[in-house]
Amino acid sequence: MSNPVDQFRLDGKVAVVTGGCGVLCFAMARFLAQSGARVALLDIQTERAEECACEIGEQAASFYGNVLERDSLEAAAQQITDLWGPADILINCAGGNRAQATSSSDLSFFDIPPDALQWVLNLNFVGTVLPSQVFGKQMADRGSGVVLNVSSMSAFRPLTRIVSYSAAKAAVSNFTQWLAVHMAQEYSPDVRVNAIAPGFFLTEQNRYLLTDKDTGDLTARGQQILDHTPMARFGTPEDLLHTVLWLVSPASAFVSGIVVPVDGGFSAYSGV
Repeated sequence: MSNPVDQFRLDGKVAVVTGGCGVLCFAMARFLAQSGARVALLDIQTERAEECACEIGEQAASFYGNVLERDSLEAAAQQITDLWGPADILINCAGGNRAQATSSSDLSFFDIPPDALQWVLNLNFVGTVLPSQVFGKQMADRGSGVVLNVSSMSAFRPLTRIVSYSAAKAAVSNFTQWLAVHMAQEYSPDVRVNAIAPGFFLTEQNRYLLTDKDTGDLTARGQQILDHTPMARFGTPEDLLHTVLWLVSPASAFVSGIVVPVDGGFSAYSGV
């Protein structure tokens, strides 16, 4: 009888991680490499991507890839295929928000410019769809593979201020379910599509929204989040990794079309 732990190994698999130099994305990429995969880091910051790949080691390589430019994704896919073969795993990790699309005391919702709303929607939603078309086609042609999207707590319950980001991540969750059904029915049930929905993790993007830059103390918003997180702390990148590994490995062979919260209980808590 084989060792059950072997089901979590990724030896021989080719994994593509978009936005591979982000804090959470890089942690995932490094963990996949440690689990046996060869990892392609896609990013528009080519120098930084190369540094990240070098930090991971010989299991990783960096490639230029803009998730909003299909031509660049197709070029990267060809380069990866020439080096290692077609993608077995795609993690759609690229995403983010911007201040101009966030309401505040200085910017009313009614004054948020359309181009800022569109930028956030494009990066998070279209930036998930396009890589899924390019690398998902490789999986559909072979009849196997795994796509893992990155949704958000704001897809479950819209958060205040971040109007476009919440809508975009809700679209990512919906797309995850749609693509899971489409791949299974039209191509192969062995092409699986799932998503994770991280709770609140301190990253460079939100650090000074949740903590005070000078004192390090929680901001009012940061305190409000912890008050609604039963585990009473922010997540760390390491908190995501084993859930990611489960979803991209053979250990979850009968799991498709789900969005898994990794949130310290935030989505389960009503506030009372």
